[in-house]
Amino acid sequence: MSLEERAKAVAKNVEGKVQEALSDITGDPKDKVEGQAKQDQAAAIHTKEDIKDKAKDIVDKSF
Repeated sequence: MSLEERAKAVAKNVEGKVQEALSDITGDPKDKVEGQAKQDQAAAIHTKEDIKDKAKDIVDKSF
């Protein structure tokens, strides 16, 4: 598990949520899409880290 990667994912998720909320205020649809994309990227990073954690657990149990 990489805490650094998870921290980056959390930061990207927060950035995306802020950008999406800002788009609600400004009415800019581009910001909304970009904010949602950042949140999706963060979710992908978390999923990648979850898979790495599970793989490590499997390897650790095998030995």
